This record gives sequence, structure tokens and C-alpha cells, in this order.
Amino acid sequence: MRDGGEAVSDFVVALGLVLAIEGLLFAAWPGAAKRAFAHVLETPEASLRLVGIVSAAIGVAVVWFIRG
Repeated sequence: MRDGGEAVSDFVVALGLVLAIEGLLFAAWPGAAKRAFAHVLETPEASLRLVGIVSAAIGVAVVWFIRG
């Protein structure tokens, strides 16, 4: 089992990766990002919730598979 400091470090690294990837997407394709946000505003909450839950589950499964 990993100690608390390593877990926090992993979390901060993961957060940094999310910000870096999102930043690259906004920098490379700002128009597409604006269109995506406009589409999200028109999407029903139930659909957004389902996509969020599925995405979170896939993310946890990937991390669990890779990190063990």
C-alpha cells in the first residue's frame, strides 16, 4: 500500500495532466471548444450525468488496471 504523500502526489500529477491536456485543446482548437460548450448547454442534464458517470467509471478502471 502506498503512503499518503505518494497518493497526494499522484493526485496532483493527474490534475496537472488534465489541465495541460485541456489547455492544449483550447489553444489548438478554440472554435471547436466553444461549439462543444454551446452543445453542452443544450444537452439535457440526465444525458450529461450519464456521460459523466460513464467517463468517471472508465477513468477509474483505466487507473486501476494500470496501477494495480
